[in-house]
Amino acid sequence: MKEGDTHVASLDAVHELAVEDVSGIEVPADQRPSSARRLTLNMGPQHPSTHGVLRVMLELDGETIRKARPEIGFLHTGIEKQCESKKYQQVVPLTDRADYLSNLNNNLCYALAVEKLLGLEIPPMAQWMRVMLCELQRLSSHLVWLGTAAMDIGAMTPYFYTFRDREEILKIFEMFSGQRMMTSYIRPGGLALEPPRGWHTRVAKVIDQLIRGIEECDELLTANPIWLDRTRGIGTLPLDVMIDLGITGPMLRAAGMKVDARKDSPHTSYELFDFEVPTRTGNDVYARYEVRVEEMRQSVRIVRQALEG
Repeated sequence: MKEGDTHVASLDAVHELAVEDVSGIEVPADQRPSSARRLTLNMGPQHPSTHGVLRVMLELDGETIRKARPEIGFLHTGIEKQCESKKYQQVVPLTDRADYLSNLNNNLCYALAVEKLLGLEIPPMAQWMRVMLCELQRLSSHLVWLGTAAMDIGAMTPYFYTFRDREEILKIFEMFSGQRMMTSYIRPGGLALEPPRGWHTRVAKVIDQLIRGIEECDELLTANPIWLDRTRGIGTLPLDVMIDLGITGPMLRAAGMKVDARKDSPHTSYELFDFEVPTRTGNDVYARYEVRVEEMRQSVRIVRQALEG
């Protein structure tokens, strides 16, 4: 095949894509027009790597993303508007769906707001149960992040390990509420139901399994050269930009900011629990991975304290 130009259509423009000569003669990089290597790619709105509905217009230079323009709103369901015409208890199922991986945490945020408005005082037992369940939910969410991130890079084994462990957490949620997801279990005033018989033994057993699973993934990925190559120095974002955009959570902590609502604005008896807020300074995908893995260890630590308390 001789060197030539192929036109690649996109929604924005037509770009030239260089077709390299496969004869073995390499063209020096400084002799290749940079515009010939640029490609505009329409990713989404349905794409397996987004794990949701998102469209991103990407400008690629080889394997390097030079520009990205996201188009959001495909999952907008008008939850806040729907809440305006609902009674307090009717809103709870809507909060489940704000983030299907963290429905109990969403329940809690809403319940805390209503309880503050009504001046409700929650019994200590219910407070501790809320903490335990929310930390299990955090573990479940982080496991999905870890497994799918590894799978997108090409590592299938961590995906199977993380979803194996997440399955046990979902069984606990089903034991408590009758639902694996969208539990609506945390409600204004307390909990939807009394804790089931045998919950203590079941949770303790699952926690022991989870910590083993976390260490397995740590051994598979942390020093893996392919994982390091695909995550270090990737996805960096200036700290001031993150603050301006309202970014929170592991991304902010991976940029060196030690912020956590459980410590900064204690609620639900979190002030009674001993745990650390992991941070890193790498401000890249690898640093966020390290933060999340350590956060899972801290969540296990909190759940164990709840069981002992």
